[in-house]
Amino acid sequence: MQGKGLERFMKYVFMFCAFLSILSIILIFYFIFIGGTKTSSGWKFDGGLPFLVEHGFFKTLFGQQWQPSWKEALYGILPFIMGSIYVTIGAIIVGVPIGVLTAIFMAYFCPPFLYKIFKPAINLMAAIPSIVYGFFALHMFVPFFRQMKWSIGNFKIIPANNGMHIVTASVLLGIMILPTIIGLSEAAIRAVPKHYYNASMGLGATHERSVMNVIVPAAKSGILSAIILGIGRAIGETMAVVLVAGNQPRMAGGIFEGTRTLTTNIVLEMGYASGDHQHALIMTASVLFIFILIINSIFMWVKAKGE
Repeated sequence: MQGKGLERFMKYVFMFCAFLSILSIILIFYFIFIGGTKTSSGWKFDGGLPFLVEHGFFKTLFGQQWQPSWKEALYGILPFIMGSIYVTIGAIIVGVPIGVLTAIFMAYFCPPFLYKIFKPAINLMAAIPSIVYGFFALHMFVPFFRQMKWSIGNFKIIPANNGMHIVTASVLLGIMILPTIIGLSEAAIRAVPKHYYNASMGLGATHERSVMNVIVPAAKSGILSAIILGIGRAIGETMAVVLVAGNQPRMAGGIFEGTRTLTTNIVLEMGYASGDHQHALIMTASVLFIFILIINSIFMWVKAKGE
């Protein structure tokens, strides 16, 4: 009887924890998308959706001018949306191939003595604060790209720049998502039953062919999930990007020009914003939240498809 009572008690504890998680999501949705402050004349809704309705959906999401301090303020966030997309795509180009290939090496090619060094080092990368990554890039990548000025005749491959641009931010984010991609991809590869590999070797395939043609395809679902989670971190990164992206609130004309992402726009201006300016930043957060929801939905779909 005592065991049944404890089991019933723990059941309600788990239900309460699950309820708190659901309640937290509901409150976040309400604050970001609807919001609400009590005034003398009643409730004023100041979330993302009321702001979009008041200022115009297309004018806000597709506007290219962000001038909140003007008399006729402009709150176009298309440059920030595109900036987030640019640096995220760059991070994918840099981080995904390196991360997946490193995971394959760690799982099937790495000597044991090197694994004892590489594995803790990768775990340590995941524990480094993002601001430290930002300072590293500020002192290493920014001077490097500032000095690079390549041209062929009159065609400038890398034009003169101050080193703070989309490429710098993309390389930095590509490095920052490596621990996520490597760790989860390695776990997915190791989760493939060993007899897949043994059967391939028994049929006469080489070690490399067995790994690349049998094990890696079998772990595809887990690897894709790792990539999507890495993308989620890249699109939501703030402090490191602030230091190296240039933070220019305009449409970038090339990959060697500065940009501003959704997250950096919020962190740079929320400290002094008020009124419609503050509501516009909350609206920016709602757009970012939608991006994260899309990424998580893709993750759930990939995971369900793999099962």
